[in-house]
Amino acid sequence: MAAAADLQRALFHALAADAALLALLGGENIFDHPPDHAPFPCITFGKTSVFDWSTATEAGSEHLVTLNVWSKAKGRKEALSVIDAIQAGLLETPLTLENHHLVNLTFESVEADHDEETSLHYGSLRLRAVIEHH
Repeated sequence: MAAAADLQRALFHALAADAALLALLGGENIFDHPPDHAPFPCITFGKTSVFDWSTATEAGSEHLVTLNVWSKAKGRKEALSVIDAIQAGLLETPLTLENHHLVNLTFESVEADHDEETSLHYGSLRLRAVIEHH
């Protein structure tokens, strides 16, 4: 699981260093677990799944990571704009992991919906990363 933590740390630092993204969020509103009174819009780290991707000679793993975007705006536009900014920023700035080698990072899917219970709009961006272990 060390590779998963390394990947999340790299994603967090890349997102927190993206001036265009922070402007849309109104600050560094990126959380692993949001505080009780989280500012909106914000990004949270959602589900992470890790699978063995080792070969006969190399240890590795495949990671499916979900980033969630939460918005109080009417409609999905704000959440989808933040997702677009996340994608643009991650395409422009390659991730550097501290203790592992990122082989590739791809965007798997985007979803947007409305949560009736909280009256929030949200979007989710699913990323796929392949990592070699040292």
